[in-house]
Amino acid sequence: MPTRKILISTWGSLGDLFPYLALAGELARRGHHVAICTTPYHQQRIEEAGFQFYSSAPHLNFESTELRRAIMEDRRSGQLLLRDILLAQVRQSYADLLEATCGAELLITQMVAYAGPILAAKTGIPWISTMLAPTGFFSYHDSPVLAPELRGLRERAPAIHAMVNRAARWTTRHWGDPVRQLRVELGLDRGGDPVFEGQHSPTRVLALFSRELAEPQPDWPRNTVVTGFLFNDEPPLPPAVEQFLRAGDPPIVFTLGSSAVHAPGRFYEESLEAARRLGRRAILLGGPAVCDTGILGIEYAPHGRLFREAAAIIHQGGIGTTGRAMSAGRPMLVVPWAYDQPDNAARLVRKGMALTIGRRSYNAGRAMHALEELLTNPSYRRNAEATAARLNAENGLQVAADSVTQTLATL
Repeated sequence: MPTRKILISTWGSLGDLFPYLALAGELARRGHHVAICTTPYHQQRIEEAGFQFYSSAPHLNFESTELRRAIMEDRRSGQLLLRDILLAQVRQSYADLLEATCGAELLITQMVAYAGPILAAKTGIPWISTMLAPTGFFSYHDSPVLAPELRGLRERAPAIHAMVNRAARWTTRHWGDPVRQLRVELGLDRGGDPVFEGQHSPTRVLALFSRELAEPQPDWPRNTVVTGFLFNDEPPLPPAVEQFLRAGDPPIVFTLGSSAVHAPGRFYEESLEAARRLGRRAILLGGPAVCDTGILGIEYAPHGRLFREAAAIIHQGGIGTTGRAMSAGRPMLVVPWAYDQPDNAARLVRKGMALTIGRRSYNAGRAMHALEELLTNPSYRRNAEATAARLNAENGLQVAADSVTQTLATL
């Protein structure tokens, strides 16, 4: 197949970038030219990986502590991020994406790349949409948990919970008005709700997560392909981590991923106290530097490599962290912050490989009791290992790249 130019449009944290870097790498190995259009915050990482970078609005200062806390801590963080930032600036996003697609033969979009469906409809460029987590499909047959407080209702009365989600969708019905207005100005129909069905490509939808997390549902788009997780290559563990791992028993690993880590509250202090009460070795990723016997505090370590060495993993439930933790086959305690995290946590609990505590309820005592259960009840480890074996056989990166290649072959 001749070289084709492919543009990937995404926006968000590292969890919203890494799968597309992995896909870009595989497509490049197959001879294609891949560019990525996203926030300037990721420019250096993209260019160091060898891909062309295009800037796209919104242009936010991700170094701002105030912004990071607002989009992770506030109960209305979804409204702030989606309605007031991303959807409100869709006109500039469209202009940026229009410039970036010059010469491209295929567009691949992430779910909050709201300008992508508009551009595909206006220009006719072939388009594949993607979904990083099951929450984004907003199925009423497999109703997502939108807040930790709703998990009990979801498990005990799923039909009632689905009705709650229908009501939630009704309250957001005007969020997409800037998209509808722009479409009409461009001579297009109003389209579907951009937060829900309007984000899906009629050509192909790639669900970039494992069937171990969610199976296709009757109300998903019929052209959906569940690929499995897309994992990028990771560097070796830092020498300090390697040395710590060799010095004793497998540690408990505490992490808040790449978003919640900027609004941690007392997560690390309570986690440190829980580890001390249990008398267990621990690694705190992204937390304060700790100089204590059996405790290592470090800014970052590759999740996939580190998680395989853990006794248990405590994390925020972001989809990137969730995928790596599932692949490692270790019991988990999930402390969700926002967005897809409460739903990811609920799905892991259903599989018998995790427990969950809401972040406002998280403290040393609750963490200690949950970890005691995870570490002493062998069913959690067995379920986690069985899930990992099935997940790691999926080869999501190859499946996703094959789907893109098949689409290119029809052009």
